[in-house]
Formats: sequence, C-alpha cells, structure tokens
Amino acid sequence: MDTISNRLLGALLLSMVAPILSAGLMPLPLKYVAAPGKLIIDSNFRIVTTSVGDARMEAAFVRATGRISRQTGIPIYNRGGKPTLVVSCKESGPEYPALGEDESYTLDIASDGAKLNASTVTGALRGLETFIQLISPESNTFYLPGAHIEDRPRFPWRGLMLDVSRHWMSVPVIERNLDAMAAVKLNVFHWHLSDDQGFRVESKRFPKLHQLGSDGKFYTQAQVRDVVNYARDRGIRVIPEFDIPGHTTSWFAGYPELASAPGPYTIERKWGVFQPTLDPAREETYTFIDEFLAEMTGLFPDRFFHIGGDEVDDAQWKTSNSIQTFERENHLAGSVALHAYFNRRLQDMMKKHGKTMVGWDEILAPGLAKDTVIQSWRGQASLADAGSKGYRGILSFGYYLDHLKPASFHYAVDPDPQQTAQILGGEACMWTEYVSEETVDSRIWPRAAAIAERLWSAASVNDADSMYQRLEAVSRQLQWVGIQHRSNYQPMLDRLRGDAPPEPLRVLADASEALGIEGRRDIHKYTSQVLLNRFVDAVRPESEGVRQMEIAVRKLIADPSRDSAEIQVRLTEWSKNDDLLRPSGYLGPISRNLAALGSVGLQALEYLRSGHAPPEGWVAGQIQSMDRMQDPQVEVRLAAVRPVRQLLQALADRRNTSND
Repeated sequence: MDTISNRLLGALLLSMVAPILSAGLMPLPLKYVAAPGKLIIDSNFRIVTTSVGDARMEAAFVRATGRISRQTGIPIYNRGGKPTLVVSCKESGPEYPALGEDESYTLDIASDGAKLNASTVTGALRGLETFIQLISPESNTFYLPGAHIEDRPRFPWRGLMLDVSRHWMSVPVIERNLDAMAAVKLNVFHWHLSDDQGFRVESKRFPKLHQLGSDGKFYTQAQVRDVVNYARDRGIRVIPEFDIPGHTTSWFAGYPELASAPGPYTIERKWGVFQPTLDPAREETYTFIDEFLAEMTGLFPDRFFHIGGDEVDDAQWKTSNSIQTFERENHLAGSVALHAYFNRRLQDMMKKHGKTMVGWDEILAPGLAKDTVIQSWRGQASLADAGSKGYRGILSFGYYLDHLKPASFHYAVDPDPQQTAQILGGEACMWTEYVSEETVDSRIWPRAAAIAERLWSAASVNDADSMYQRLEAVSRQLQWVGIQHRSNYQPMLDRLRGDAPPEPLRVLADASEALGIEGRRDIHKYTSQVLLNRFVDAVRPESEGVRQMEIAVRKLIADPSRDSAEIQVRLTEWSKNDDLLRPSGYLGPISRNLAALGSVGLQALEYLRSGHAPPEGWVAGQIQSMDRMQDPQVEVRLAAVRPVRQLLQALADRRNTSND
C-alpha cells in the first residue's frame, strides 16, 4: 500500500477511536464500531426497560440519571415521551453477583436513541456505565457519538482489596469506592477486616473481638449487610478477609487464650509482621474458629471466603513446648507443615459452612483442597506454581496501590497472557498503613482504573499513551460518582499553607510525587496514631502535569522548530516559585531544588532552540545535579526532574552526534 493510502487508513482509524479517547472510555470494550449521528442529552433524558421488572435495574436507572445530571449540569425531569435509552435483559441473574456470571452486553447508539441488550442485570449494569462514560460536551450541549459496541470481560475476577484494619474506613468511604468500582467495571470488593491493628466487625458470639480489638471503630452486623447489599446492587461481590493464623494480635486483646504464647495482649500500634499467632495445637482454637465462622459466613452470601494465611511468624510456635509436642505427635515436620495442618482444618470448616477458601500464596501446600483459590502477592511465579498444581489463582503482585507506582507500571502487569483457565483474574490492593479516610481516594483513584482495564479488556489493549489520555478523563468523571481524589487536594494544601497565598504550595505539590510504603517506612517512624496530614499526604502518587510536560519536551526534541511556549511557561513558574513560597522548615530544600530545576531547564531550552552549544562540561554537571535532586525529600520526590533531564539528555545526544 502506498504512503498516501497508509495515511488515509490511519486517519480513518483515528477518527473511529477518537470518540472513545475523548470520552475517556475505560475499560476499552471488546468491539467498538463508529456509526453515523450523535445522541443529544437534554432534560427529556429517560431510561426504560423492556425486561421483567428488577429492583436493581430500577435503582440503577435512578442513579444513572442523577449522575448524568450532575455530570452535564442538565436538570432531568423523567417526563413521558420517547425514551433515550432502552434496556433489555434476558434474565435477572442470581440474587447476588456470582463468579462467572454473564457480564456481556451490546450497546447501539444512534441519533434517535440508544439500545442496551444484556443477558443479565449485571451485564446491563456494565453497559450502562459505558453509556455514561461516552457522554461528551460539545458547544452548548452534551452528546454520545453514534456507535455499535459488543463487550465482555477477559477475566471474571476483577477486584479491589481495601484494608480497614490498619486505618479505619467508615461506611461512606466504602460506599463511594464501591460506586467508583462499578464505574470502571470492577466486580469484587475484598474487605480486609482484621489484622494486628484492628478487628473491625461486630461479633455477637465473641463480643470481645470488636469491643477490645477495634478502639470502638467497627462495623455493626447491620452495616455489613447494608454494604453487601449496596455492592450487590452495583454488580459487585463482597469477599471478607479475616487473617489467620498470623496478623491476629487484635484477636488476643479480648481472647488471649487463643494465642500461642501467654498474654496479655493489646492492639498493635506499629506496622510490620508480629509474632503473636493463633495456637494450632489446641482443639479449643478450632472450636472457637468454627463458631466464629458460623457467625461470619452468615453475613457474607458470596461463595468465597478469605482466610489470609500470609506472613506467619513462627517464633511462638518454635518456643512453645505444647506446640512442639503437638508437631511430634502428629508427625508434622516443622512450622510449614503445622501451618498446612491448620489450613486443612480450616478448609473442612469452610466446606461445612458452604464456603470456598481463598488465601494468600503462603497457604499453598500438599493436602490443600483443589477448589481453594490462591491469591498471589509474591509474584507470577507463585501464581504459575499454583496453576500447575491445579489451583485457581488471582494475581495481586504488581497491583499494590500502596506502593504508589505510576499507572503505567500497573498497566504493564498481566495476570495471564496465555489465558489459562486456572487464572481467574486479579485484584488491586490498598493497604492502609499510610492512608486515612481523607487520602484513601487519591491513593486508589484513578490508577485503579488502569488495572480495571487490564482485567477487563483484551490483552492487546496495552498502549500506555492511550491509557493515560483516557485515564485523565476517567479521573474527572469519577468526581461525579462521588470519589474525593481530586476535591480533597487543594483543601489539604490550604490547611498546610494557612493564611499565605495557596498557589505556590500547589505548584510545588504539582511538581512532586508522594512516596509509597517502601519509602515512608524507612524515613519516618509511623504508628496508627500518627496523623496523616503532611505535605506527602496531600501530594499525589503521580503528577499528571509533569507527565504532560514530558510529552511536550519529547515532541520538542523530535522537532525543535515546534512552539515551546508551554514548556517555557512551566519552567519559568518553577524557577520563580521558591521566592513566592518562601517556605520555612522542612519544605525549604525541595522548594529550592524546584527553583534550580526551573532555571536549569530554561537554560537548556534556550540552548536547544538556538542551536548553540553550552559551555564544555555544563551538561554533564547539570545531569549530575539531577541525580542529587531526584533523591526523595520530605517523603516525596521531585517529578519535575524528569522533563529537565530530558532536555539535558537531548543536548548531550546532540553534542555526541556532532562529535562523531
């Protein structure tokens, strides 16, 4: 094909996907075909169904209409007349969402209306989210582009794990994150409900669990049922996790007799792996767990139940005479075998109570029931090992949001490129050592949407630039769902700034990226009682402004004749910001570094545009200073280093080329 034909084909393809990109559609559907016309959204917007009435569907219509009204600013009156969207379902599906439920749908949009067809209510809910995402502004109106969409998920298990033990998360926080999960088609809420720092569910059978193990911050059983139903109405399964036999200090605050060593015990305030573990040698331990599970399994209708099983410190087991005797009498060769024995007893209880056991990859051992699901946090190798032994698996390695890696890092991790039947999907994980109710949304969103696309869309959907373009649009859309990842940002900075002008601190924050757990635990000694209201807590995990700057610099390097005014404005802003901020105390060094970066960037930009060579050794010296400036300070790193380094590297490459 000649060059002109190639260009025409490229332009045609771009025009076909442009509506998806501009609307911020994520996850991308399996099939999208552009169609003529556009569907206008106005105050007469109305959804109807031709299916048998379903309470979940009717509630979803009300929520969708309210969200569209907020998103567009158009008051919608739900009057009679021709419906805008007609939804048809073949069946309601199960009472509660279930693994493997049909989530497929088709969506047709034309200028005279839209039709959404699905086999189940859950499939219709997924299609409804796509419909809302496609709404775009144009001039004085909002519209959806004409399209034919066919869609279904690649993996049936697409989850978000939220730890509420280390830092408490109230019901409103849970519910707004469930709304966000539904918006990007995640379908499993993994609720981490107990750990060393807190036991978070009311137990009527063993009340000292929550009375003495929660600091008064726990969910009543009525609240648990409300959350489960709230999730159900959005097509989301709820899977609880009560971590045993390790990570159980909070259990022992009320029931020290369960522990492998004498108490007393109190709730742990620090972070890490601790020695207290359940005593697997006492029959009373299993009686307690069996009665506990009988109560808790009644609160959670999903077939699957998570027992944790990770990071078991065996120090108490090794120093206990009774446990060592138990090992010898039962021919158990050490702590690994003892842990496997404990898990086999657990799986018998799970079967008795109608549940299938899920656990972190440490539970994989001979004798484990084959229907057990292995959740891998240690890597794809452990997931593959479980699969080779016939176990179904879930990947979380590479999806740990608390590490605050960029969205592109998570996006590049695939649970199973070969699509073996044993791999059910994956879960993003939000551990909360360094997260509060005020900051949790910004640590999950919008990056979790990139993981949602990895788990829903085809493996071939892997272009990071496209992902980022749509991710920014999805981030804006999530505001209308109720997520506070953007709205909390400026108020947190204002609190730190006090009566001083707020903009200079925002410039510094926009040029920075917060460190995740790996950085923070090595810098400042945190406990559960340390307030998370510092500069690092306000700063986002990934700077969208710096990323856009990197794109602009990359384009300028490829074509130095391009307009560089945008780059110059940003570099000038950085160079002058320290004088405006005039920080006192801990922000001083990083503020001065940003000013220095701006000045160096302006000089490099001028050399690049003019074609003049900088003085001998100047580029090498400045690159060396970049190495120093990129080192973390005040638990953040200056993301602004990256585009300035790009400019310097372009000058170095040009010098090397001229010397060849």
